[in-house]
Amino acid sequence: MRLDLCGVRGSTAAPGADFLRYGGHTSCVALTRDGADGPSLILDAGTGIRTASALCGGGAFSGTILMTHLHWDHVQGLPFFAAGDNVDSHVELLLPEQPDGADAVSVLTRAMSPPHFPMEPTQMRGDWSFASITTGERQIAGYRVLAREVPHKGGRTFGYRISDERSTLTYIPDHRPTALGPGPEGFGEYHEAALELAADSDLLIHDAQLTGEELPAEQLFGHSCGEYALGLAREAGCRGVLLFHHRPDRTDAALDEIARRFADAPEVTLAAQGAVVML
Repeated sequence: MRLDLCGVRGSTAAPGADFLRYGGHTSCVALTRDGADGPSLILDAGTGIRTASALCGGGAFSGTILMTHLHWDHVQGLPFFAAGDNVDSHVELLLPEQPDGADAVSVLTRAMSPPHFPMEPTQMRGDWSFASITTGERQIAGYRVLAREVPHKGGRTFGYRISDERSTLTYIPDHRPTALGPGPEGFGEYHEAALELAADSDLLIHDAQLTGEELPAEQLFGHSCGEYALGLAREAGCRGVLLFHHRPDRTDAALDEIARRFADAPEVTLAAQGAVVML
């Protein structure tokens, strides 16, 4: 399994000279199966999905876009995904079932339609389908995917456990574990859904928008810290941790400082846009 980190930033894109090494695009990870020419599964459609088109070799995308939730930093790149907005594309877009029962198209259209945007999701070129999914396990784009709801803020949010025949990835880019209590270290509860998703994973990609010091004042915005991600990984037996969803004002220099904090934890890496991870 090949992972292309197309966008690793949270909340809003971060352009500028201070954000070049870790990147400014928002959440998007593309998965390519062994031996395939391009990705068949894309996790979230933040502004980073624009760069995923290059992974399709200049052609159309055929596969699934799997959304964790519908905040702007996870959907705003969708209409700019050239390989999907292509007459030859075949795209299945899946998102969490909404508490109010709204179907996938109508809930996407709330943000992607006039006067907020000049086109609607169903006007994307190519063969597109849109559907909602519930928690549980299913086959998606040739992968075995387990979906579980995790606490966040402002909309139903899923984390995913994604497996092929050889490796397992856990993807929890937005997570507020303090909603379930402080947990053993004060960074949030290691709750059942998170532990099930992460159990024995080869890699945990996890929300690390905050630091442990920032958490008390800013946890109400719905995010986690790197200290929690590392603790969860150790509790669940993960072999690697990728700190993800960097806050938009966190410069390269500040992220370097966070990397130094975790220098004694060899399983921890900070996500950088454009990086490739092989599992």
